[in-house]
Amino acid sequence: MIRCDALIVGGGPAGLAAAIALRQKGLDVLLADALRPPIDKACGEGLMPDARKDLAALGISTSEQDGASFDGIAFLSPRHQVAAHFERGSGIGIRRLQLHSLLVARCQELGVRLAWGSRVLVSDGRPLLLDSKRCVYRYVVGADGQSSRVRQSIGLGQGTTISRRFGTRCHYRIKPWSRMVEVHWGELGQAYITPVGPQEICVAIVASDPVVRMEAVLAGLPALQAHLQGAAKLSTVRGALTTTRKLRRVTAGNVALAGDASGSADAVTGEGIALSFRQALLLAKAIAVDDLGIYEAGHPAILRMPHLMSRVMLRLDAWPWFRDSALGLLSAQPQLFAHLLRMHLGERSLGDFMLRGAPALGLRLLLAPAAKHMPSGELAHSIFTMGVVGETELNAQSRGR
Repeated sequence: MIRCDALIVGGGPAGLAAAIALRQKGLDVLLADALRPPIDKACGEGLMPDARKDLAALGISTSEQDGASFDGIAFLSPRHQVAAHFERGSGIGIRRLQLHSLLVARCQELGVRLAWGSRVLVSDGRPLLLDSKRCVYRYVVGADGQSSRVRQSIGLGQGTTISRRFGTRCHYRIKPWSRMVEVHWGELGQAYITPVGPQEICVAIVASDPVVRMEAVLAGLPALQAHLQGAAKLSTVRGALTTTRKLRRVTAGNVALAGDASGSADAVTGEGIALSFRQALLLAKAIAVDDLGIYEAGHPAILRMPHLMSRVMLRLDAWPWFRDSALGLLSAQPQLFAHLLRMHLGERSLGDFMLRGAPALGLRLLLAPAAKHMPSGELAHSIFTMGVVGETELNAQSRGR
């Protein structure tokens, strides 16, 4: 019989972060995954300044030796471009394999028991089995991804899928031409360029159509293609599904969900891994006082802003006229873009942006020539998406949630 305080199912960044946070609270932690490290996955590989701060709270500091720093975010389209620097600190582009290795090393340093190459048998209403052995635990953490078996076993279902898109990633040997993460907006999707080393960049493509290939998206972005001309590929193209998903609950009994198993935001927000770090820290706080209600109550707030940004950005992807009008406004008034970025990072309030930026954006959309061809309901929804969700956020804050 195997005994532990917390059994974590899933050895990706979400599971490893949860293991670290719980071990820092003194719990006996056992993590199991059928794969062996390092475990790779397609992602944009950029950690924003707030993500680096949360990673530091887990005892992991990152430096230029681990990747490449970046100072802000830039949006580029054939007609417009706008950029903003981070107000506090810098981000870092870090290969997924390197990040996974750092998390594993921290687990080992703290004494987390790691059961790699081990299968967890999940059955409805029955104790979990680890490689056919019974495991006795106080808590289970399901960090086993979007199709979580742990989530299904406790009856929390698939949740509500708000968006579903498809991403691919490849690395190129080339000196980064910018200290920004660049988001190139094309007709078929977006390309995210993240420096991850002195002579290496990560190119991630996200598109709504599953049949669209990386080459097709890049073909519609000639400026980016010119940068990549002649650059050698350093990795094979790897794909992944990216979703925006909500769950009604993320706990049941002594089981809690973390990472993509507990809900997710589209990759366009750049917040996927950062959400896992914040969830891990909150979960450890809750389990340390034997009250998963703390995690249940605080989890929605972690996803609220990324879900809001997902809704806005996905409209930029879906409606070219909306994208052109919004990027045109932001390029003419870059201070609005800077405020959006700082709001996204939690450095500025949403209410302040609603007073300063949203009216100008709404007016610009109303005056856009294409707006008259849009169904009135969709137009109104586009203009007021940020306002309605923003009001909900402000009301929630006023209630102390």
